[in-house]
Amino acid sequence: MHELMLVDTLARPLRNLRLSVTDRCNLRCEYCMPEDEYVWLPREDMLHFEEISTLADLFITLGIDKIRLTGGEPLMRRDLPSLVQMLAVKPGLSDLALTTNGVLLAEQIDALRAAGLGRVTISLDTLRSDRFVRLTRFDRLDAVLEGMTAASRAFGSAEAESLRPRPRSSAGGGVVPRAFKIDSVIIRGVNDDELVDLIEYGKSQNAEVRFIEYMDVGGATRWSRAHVVSRQEMLDTLARRYGAVEPVIENSSAPADRFALPDGTLFGIISSTTDPFCSSCDRSRLTADGLWYLCLYAARGIDLRRPLRGGASREELTALITAGWRERTDRGAEERLALGGERRGFVPIENLRKDPHLEMHTRGG
Repeated sequence: MHELMLVDTLARPLRNLRLSVTDRCNLRCEYCMPEDEYVWLPREDMLHFEEISTLADLFITLGIDKIRLTGGEPLMRRDLPSLVQMLAVKPGLSDLALTTNGVLLAEQIDALRAAGLGRVTISLDTLRSDRFVRLTRFDRLDAVLEGMTAASRAFGSAEAESLRPRPRSSAGGGVVPRAFKIDSVIIRGVNDDELVDLIEYGKSQNAEVRFIEYMDVGGATRWSRAHVVSRQEMLDTLARRYGAVEPVIENSSAPADRFALPDGTLFGIISSTTDPFCSSCDRSRLTADGLWYLCLYAARGIDLRRPLRGGASREELTALITAGWRERTDRGAEERLALGGERRGFVPIENLRKDPHLEMHTRGG
């Protein structure tokens, strides 16, 4: 149960927690993990499931009603369905979701669904095997597509949609989000010619596709403005193929602007690079070793693991979270946009190697 609703200095509520369960990943995507070597978080620092559950209780009490499990690749965390089961039954939590690259999903999907997982998002940037290998350095597209098929069966069917709980809209209205989504980072000259192909594939899998503008965060050390395909460019491309594309009017703090094709197909675009949504952002991120980041672009996080393991009381931990959010001023994407021509990759490689918490795969993307 929510005892109060926390707001930050810009009146943004604490509502949405991205919870990383591991920094490890079985792919090396160009925009996230392009380097040859990485510094991993010490395994002894990883939060145990019981510790995650304890912190989740505190966050839910303070207003969190949506949790998304992330990584790294979260399916690499051993016995993940057990954590899902622990979280799914918590009073006050209306939405429990998972973001995955899909490689291991086919073998775990039924256990995750049975444990109480409400929604799943699979990252898929290309449908072409040669491009997949170039983008990820692994020849695993077949495994991802197998995971897609499994997710479509478990989450994409009309029966699956009818059985799942209805997530509460962040503002009391809007179209209910689909239980199965596909996220595609669009990069100019890499996969920007696959927008229509991805939409059609999403239709075949009963999944809603979300296109994501290429962002200059963490491992995007090779990012440049020239590689960004803007929301408007994507809309223009799709309009040339399908006809008029209409915006979906809804009250929501979700990161994606949603649109409808003439046949009713819904899709989304997350345009954090060219049109940030900082003013309504209710998201924060808890790393697998217990650092709480109030913004994807934040340079420092609040350590919750140390006081938790040091015996801090529920009241002391609640006060730490409360103070952190009430003092929140973060507008990371807007500040990056304001840099204009001076904008470049988020963090130099040498700094990333010194502090793995600055990486996207550590703080949950």
